[in-house]
Amino acid sequence: MSVITTTQPAILILQDGTVFKGKAFGKIGTTTGEICFNTGMTGYQEVFTDPSYSGQVLIMNNAHVGNYGTMAKDVESDSVKVKGVIGRNLEEKFSRFLADKSLQQYFEIENVVAIDGVDTRALVAHVRTQGAMNCIISSESTDIAQLKNELQNVPGMDGLELASTVSTKEPYFLGDESSALRVAVLDFGIKKNILNCLVERGAYVKVHNAKTSFEELESFKPNGYFISNGPGDPAPMQYAVKTVKQILAADKPLFGICLGHQLLALANDITTFKMHHGHRGLNHPVKNIITGKSEITTQNHGFGVNPDAVKANENVEITHVNLNDNSIEGIRIKNKKAFSVQYHPEATPGPHDSRYLFDDFIAMMSTN
Repeated sequence: MSVITTTQPAILILQDGTVFKGKAFGKIGTTTGEICFNTGMTGYQEVFTDPSYSGQVLIMNNAHVGNYGTMAKDVESDSVKVKGVIGRNLEEKFSRFLADKSLQQYFEIENVVAIDGVDTRALVAHVRTQGAMNCIISSESTDIAQLKNELQNVPGMDGLELASTVSTKEPYFLGDESSALRVAVLDFGIKKNILNCLVERGAYVKVHNAKTSFEELESFKPNGYFISNGPGDPAPMQYAVKTVKQILAADKPLFGICLGHQLLALANDITTFKMHHGHRGLNHPVKNIITGKSEITTQNHGFGVNPDAVKANENVEITHVNLNDNSIEGIRIKNKKAFSVQYHPEATPGPHDSRYLFDDFIAMMSTN
């Protein structure tokens, strides 16, 4: 792929044959993945670097993206994780004084193929109606027949195990080594600000590869376990389900977020399913059934836990529900110190209504 030097056409083709035309942005090239959309109006750099978006091409629903540039510190991982970006107005000019790069420069460095000038309102409406599907973006070819043929070879997200591909290769530590609270983190694609929320509350954290054994996790002598967010389908991740079951059997405090929520459900024989088009944004209303309070949440998931299976499980209590569609947003295991939420309480970007969950986890470990 070469760096864009002139305005040139780009094309987006969906798996159902729908075609959108626009202009090239970022790197000149071709990219594929599952199309999805994010409704947030800010925090685009944090979104692009969220490992949970691995394997996906992202529609940014906000009309203007890139208008405040990028900064090295505004990332959730060490690189952009989205496979491609679709926008109405992807801006090269930016106004933030502290920014160090334009979105165009950032995408060039990160090898991101994007398409600009798309009617994203029409595209999002189409995806909401037809559901998630694969797509292809190209700014190096406008041969529709050839691109459709290439798109046929792209694997679907259903059944795709991606978490181990974005997990840390080597363990690493964060926080004060002398802290009385030690947290073993299973990294399936964790965001940096989740770790920051644990460290800010006094935890000494060791982040482990996704396939680390329970025995090795225990050698850290943790007070609790954190099961992270991540991309892909949780159903094939039997290696992770086994580890979560071992943590539960040992009666250790456990907190799961997003993919971690789904893995906790699977460890309790609750099935997961692929959602029609998922939840992605920073304004999803969720009700805490325990307190009766509602919170505005940040979300990024295309899979969910089966509501009927949750309700039928006598060992599991529903703690949070989505006020838009009544999907299960939080559970806790009865007679265990284990709970999880489907959304992102660290909320970067987003409101901090749900950060109390990190306090709850710290309190749970402190009394263990």
